[in-house]
Amino acid sequence: MNPTCARSTARAAAPGRPLVLLPLVCALALVTGCGGGGGGGSAEPAPIDVDTPNAERCEILDPDECLLPFPSDALTRADAATGTGRRIAFVRESMPANASGVHVDPSEWNRNDGFSPGAQITLLIPGLDLAASKLPPVTDVARALDEDSGLVLLDADTGERVIAWAELDAHAADTPQRQALEIHPAIALREGHRHVVALRGLVDGNGTAIAPSQVFQVLRDRVKTTNPAIEGRRDAMERVFSDLDAAGVAREDLYLAWDFTVASTRSLSERLLHIRDDGFAQLGDAAPSFSVTSTSEGGTARIVSGTLDVPRYLTGEGEPGSVLNDDRQDGLPQRNGTQQANFVCTMPLQATPENPARASLYGHGLLGTAAQVVGIGQAAALVNVAFCATDYIGMSAGDVPFIAGMLGDLSRFGALPDRLQQSHLNFLFLGRAMIDPRGFGSHPAFQVDGRSALGGDLFLVGASQGGILGGATTAIAQDFTRSVLAVGAANYSLLIPRSVDFDEFTPLLAAAYPDPFTRRLGFGLIQMLWDRGEANGYLQHLSSDPYPNTPVHASMYLMAFGDHQVANVGTEVASRTIGAHVRQPALRTGRATAIDPFYGLEPVPSYPFPGSALVVWDFGTPPPPDENLPPREGDDPHGKAGDVPTVLLMVSEYLKDDGGLVDVCSGSPCVTLDD
Repeated sequence: MNPTCARSTARAAAPGRPLVLLPLVCALALVTGCGGGGGGGSAEPAPIDVDTPNAERCEILDPDECLLPFPSDALTRADAATGTGRRIAFVRESMPANASGVHVDPSEWNRNDGFSPGAQITLLIPGLDLAASKLPPVTDVARALDEDSGLVLLDADTGERVIAWAELDAHAADTPQRQALEIHPAIALREGHRHVVALRGLVDGNGTAIAPSQVFQVLRDRVKTTNPAIEGRRDAMERVFSDLDAAGVAREDLYLAWDFTVASTRSLSERLLHIRDDGFAQLGDAAPSFSVTSTSEGGTARIVSGTLDVPRYLTGEGEPGSVLNDDRQDGLPQRNGTQQANFVCTMPLQATPENPARASLYGHGLLGTAAQVVGIGQAAALVNVAFCATDYIGMSAGDVPFIAGMLGDLSRFGALPDRLQQSHLNFLFLGRAMIDPRGFGSHPAFQVDGRSALGGDLFLVGASQGGILGGATTAIAQDFTRSVLAVGAANYSLLIPRSVDFDEFTPLLAAAYPDPFTRRLGFGLIQMLWDRGEANGYLQHLSSDPYPNTPVHASMYLMAFGDHQVANVGTEVASRTIGAHVRQPALRTGRATAIDPFYGLEPVPSYPFPGSALVVWDFGTPPPPDENLPPREGDDPHGKAGDVPTVLLMVSEYLKDDGGLVDVCSGSPCVTLDD
């Protein structure tokens, strides 16, 4: 028997190797004369036929699902004009279609030069046994670094492996053939970097090895084909195999491997930074124009409402559904008149010119309004803090009808992050009006005896949705350097499946996109646009590597353990991304289901701590599910911290120009239990 043929046959039949390789080996045997006594043993094997449907517009590694594995650089094209040298190249026919057969229009996606730093890595592998395949669970993200991990997520630019977890979509448990396998980075992937994903040793519930696709087999095993799409992919795949080899991952063990590029800093943030810089350049040394429309007094604070003039960079009148005024091309947004941003402020009645109130912006909750500031503003007035809020347009109460309609056709999603970018500018102008003496301080509503009672230092507090969007506002802010992001996080594609808040929207999305796998893939797609407006696209520049002409910031994340609305895992990912230190002991022994709770977060070294921090507060709610499901047991702790005096003290001490985290829990876990 030809020795080359013997080695191939033995390798194909070795324990743990997919038996589907045998047909390929047999095919090679026929064309090379293996098993015969002929003399052509050194002849080059004849190429074999392997089909790749729609290769001109699909990722070919999964012959049944056009966009899988997702994300993939196979779905991009070279473009020297972008920050990464690549550009997304989705084709409409390949994008998800709704129940009416309308495919998502990829035009807005194709302006990106890479994928999300919080990429929802998505595959479809029916029958997969996660534990037996040694895939890291959400309770042990460090498992991704083990030598025998079934998952390797590699930053190919640095050679470092990335902590991550893998999970099956629990929302599709009743349809296992359409149950997505999701891989989530446990820290944001570096902007502009190429990443490699490798899966190996995958088995089903019976312990049987799961065979890779034929396309991947021939690429992995260096089998020549007659298919130009496969042969054209070979050099790129050899680069992947070389990256993995350098990381100690053998190609013969692989079930699947591929690479993708994360969007550049420019692609993620250049529109928002442009409208910030252009807007303030036009403002110059002046204070923003404003009008006070009403004032009232009650409790500890004066409530002041009005409108603020902000340069508009949206089309039309900036109404729900409007988009950035850039002709949907690669040019930067241009000013389109003036936006009338609403504001609501709470001015402490105790403030005086000699004892001025600290000034803070406030970011409201999910699909809410600026009026939500009144409650927390009354409490903040007790420690002489003035709050001002404006609607986070794009995700405010006024946007709900548009959002409900958009769920029927995700092509329209781009309007949401576009309006969010305008809202960040609105917040920055509101902050400038608070601290400029010619701004709010020039109005009697903010004065005592004709003089301003507002201080000159500015901060931000965001709660819930405001704690998610507020991370982006903080990262680009030039007038403040400290923020508190209460029950905040990042990455809506990660958060939504784990939130009870999406319950009312699920039927709308399911009616338009009945296939559960399509819905899950859809979240991964829209995150690529959402990054332009929420913290996921900005956190890498919050506490280090600041944007040009932008200071370094410090933020405190406050987590409510078992939160029903903002998933704890999302808060942890955001905290790791900004390099936050975790206050320890974070939880009582046995409360967390994680093997090493808060892995990757260094403890706060001493108090007061001036840097970015994560504080966990326990109200006795059961731990959240380990699956991607919303917590529903016990009382939702989401908004309870606002009623705890020690929490308010901690926030107050952090929100000072020379402030920092103080230990209000005296070295013990922070616990507040109902009587």
